[in-house]
Amino acid sequence: TSEFVLRRPLSVIVPAAESIDLPSKLYDLFTFGPDHKAGIVPIGLVEFDFNPSVGVYAFWDDAGFRGDNLRLHVEAWPVDWVAGSVTQRIQLGDSRWLQLRLSGLRRPDKVFYGIGPESLQSSQSRYGMQRFEGSVGHEWRFWRSSQIETTIGVRDAKLYDGSYGNDPGLAESAAHGLFPLPYDFGGEYTDLFNRVVVSVDTRTPGPKRGSGVRLELAGEQGSDVRSAPSSGWIRYGATAAGYVDLTGHGRVLGLSVTTLFADPLGTEPIPFTELVYLGGDHPMPGYFQGRLVGRSAAVATLSYVWPIGPWLDGDLQLAVGNVFGEHLSGFDPRLLRFSGALGISVAGLQDAPVEFLVGLGGETFEQGGTVDSVRVMLGVPHTF
Repeated sequence: TSEFVLRRPLSVIVPAAESIDLPSKLYDLFTFGPDHKAGIVPIGLVEFDFNPSVGVYAFWDDAGFRGDNLRLHVEAWPVDWVAGSVTQRIQLGDSRWLQLRLSGLRRPDKVFYGIGPESLQSSQSRYGMQRFEGSVGHEWRFWRSSQIETTIGVRDAKLYDGSYGNDPGLAESAAHGLFPLPYDFGGEYTDLFNRVVVSVDTRTPGPKRGSGVRLELAGEQGSDVRSAPSSGWIRYGATAAGYVDLTGHGRVLGLSVTTLFADPLGTEPIPFTELVYLGGDHPMPGYFQGRLVGRSAAVATLSYVWPIGPWLDGDLQLAVGNVFGEHLSGFDPRLLRFSGALGISVAGLQDAPVEFLVGLGGETFEQGGTVDSVRVMLGVPHTF
């Protein structure tokens, strides 16, 4: 795929595009201002088994003053769903940033399969979510690629029966005994949360960081003000990773181990949307986001990143892991699953990256490890 589908065609397409100055023309078309500090770009996302979306991404650097950067991201699919976010990122110094963010989402096609390590792909059901969130964050970068992020905010979420294609709604699947009805489904909660992420990373800053070691510790405490003080929870986890640039030219082999936990702080259970999950933008991206949900998770990932051609990077991830009970209770190697994902992204784009991904996921090794989940995505991943 890298050689015959991507590299060789690009060796013809890229020189042809440069001969007519196409990159500069597109850059001038979507950006404006004397220094091209503002722009509006059409975006979208197609992911199989979900409603697609179209929208716009807009940016304005040095909007009100130097170091004041604004971002707007809006996507929708008429009638079915709509989402958007507004972010103001203010540079406070050479290594510190303040971020203000508002976001909202309403969509009916989120997936649920049950809670625990043995949930089945055949139990796929749909639920809807309406969520609004506001937060204030601070970021401090202190050594090489190391940083500390702190965030406080409020999140209001309403969960209801969903739909997509012929998939049943969550309530219907629960009524048929495929899984118990999860806590807080059909209800609404308002979560006051605070989050801290500390990472120590020996790699040099930049899009291609090369060889090094990374250790990340993260924690988020939340509480539902609608049922305080009986409702509260904490999510926390750690990742240890090592990377080796095999050639010194961006061909990086990595190995990481991640553990995640969620514990209640009150007498009420944790809403199922605040539990640990795998898939999507979390470890094991070969699965849909939220395919695996539980009180804890453990994942080992082998990755390989390499330059495919001008502006394009490849990313291969092979992972073994699963969700489990409280503090990894019930852990058994036979309950682990395999996830594989091949991604291709436009190099250097951080705010609105364009990505193509093909992922595979299987049942537990005890169930034979049969690959029965396929994920295909093309576009700008959602950040709502």
